[in-house]
Amino acid sequence: MLVVTIDLVPGGFEPMRRTIASMRIANISDLAEVSDYRVEASETSNPLVGTPPRNAQCFVHGHARAQSVWALLAKASEEIMKTDPPNSGE
Repeated sequence: MLVVTIDLVPGGFEPMRRTIASMRIANISDLAEVSDYRVEASETSNPLVGTPPRNAQCFVHGHARAQSVWALLAKASEEIMKTDPPNSGE
């Protein structure tokens, strides 16, 4: 399983660091060369644009594991963005 955590560090000031989003990407294909993944993501509310906190889940199908981890993260991010928009409430 991959766990991605997104921290915001305002102005690079470490004492103000806070987590604003996270993603868990789990292989559900017994580590096959071409695998499917379950993706769970969450993000905090964004007062700058008025969006509420959000949780979403999706799947990435048919990903070749020989690719860079960034390729999987890009696919997972793309699929999460296709789920209900933050303003729809969940």
